[in-house]
Amino acid sequence: MTRVPFFAADLFGHDRAALLKTVYAVGTCDDQKFILGEHTARFEHELRRRLGAADVVACSSGTSALTLVLAAMGVGPGDEVVVPAFGCAPLAATVVGAGARPVFADIDPVTMTADPAAAESLVTVRTKAVMPAHMFSLMADMPRFRELADRLGLWLVEDSALAQGGTLGGRPAGRWGDAGVYSFVQVKTFGMPGEGGVVITDDPALAAHVRMLRNHGQDGTQRFHHHRVGYNSRFDEVMAAFQLHRLAGLDDRLSRRAEIASYFSRRFAPLTERGIVAPPVGGDGRFHYVYTVLTEQRDALAAHLAAHDIATHVYYPRPLPAQPAFARYAPPGATWPVAESAARRTLSLPLYPQLADVEVERIADTVCAFAHSSPQEDP
Repeated sequence: MTRVPFFAADLFGHDRAALLKTVYAVGTCDDQKFILGEHTARFEHELRRRLGAADVVACSSGTSALTLVLAAMGVGPGDEVVVPAFGCAPLAATVVGAGARPVFADIDPVTMTADPAAAESLVTVRTKAVMPAHMFSLMADMPRFRELADRLGLWLVEDSALAQGGTLGGRPAGRWGDAGVYSFVQVKTFGMPGEGGVVITDDPALAAHVRMLRNHGQDGTQRFHHHRVGYNSRFDEVMAAFQLHRLAGLDDRLSRRAEIASYFSRRFAPLTERGIVAPPVGGDGRFHYVYTVLTEQRDALAAHLAAHDIATHVYYPRPLPAQPAFARYAPPGATWPVAESAARRTLSLPLYPQLADVEVERIADTVCAFAHSSPQEDP
């Protein structure tokens, strides 16, 4: 039986010839510009047009995008930023890197994204920003976060690193915050064979500040004139040209992801009563980066799938405040019960455009067989 890997074994096989051609073209061009050249400018323009955003600034990674945004917003020592208690390390690490304190909010039990009410309860006079993150395949409640930030006079940073292709209320992921970010690491919905990301914003001043910070604090008008201590977070010209090549096929790849996710959700809907809770079929605020189910029998289900040569992945097996790197920012005795439950119960299944229908059916059949052969548990 052929193994079904968690991520596609050959992510860019169909584009290999185009990638080699791009490397040659950039490497032999007359101006020998390998970063922040015309390809990067065109890539930023195409994403601006696609998103309807005032500006898009390409940088070296999604994590770097968050770092640049926080720096441009003036987040620093003495400030607090409210972040989800469940998610990827950069949510807290970039805040700590800015010299500020991450304050961890518990999450919504359905979306597994930051709970706006929990976040609001943590706002103090030191709070500078709130930073919700979209998770797995569901966007955070951005209308409520937008209202909260506006009412309390806070910056809203939208960690949409996973969520390219998602929309909520007709507005693309990344367009709800004062700034949003995407990541292009290989396995993301618009991944590439390298690291990269963008900052998305409708604030011209913020965009200009991010552009300056990504290139050692230079604003582009005069080389070696540094307005601020900045970062080396520049975008690669080969990757920009390659992403321009692949942009035309993005919608088809996103559609295939959505098709697979909808099939899983239809198959798994009856399993709720048997203790496996799946995302809903379709709906507003959906994107399809990772397909994740919740079950108290997480380890047993993962072992069952592995026995049938289907790889799975556990994202975030402990909440952020329980990580050694961030434990010192957790108030003594504090708990995050929903985040703790999610860390114990999440299991992600393969979801990528290269999956064949027979593989998709096999994954679903194997999950269903496990559910019907296991003792019934409460969801």
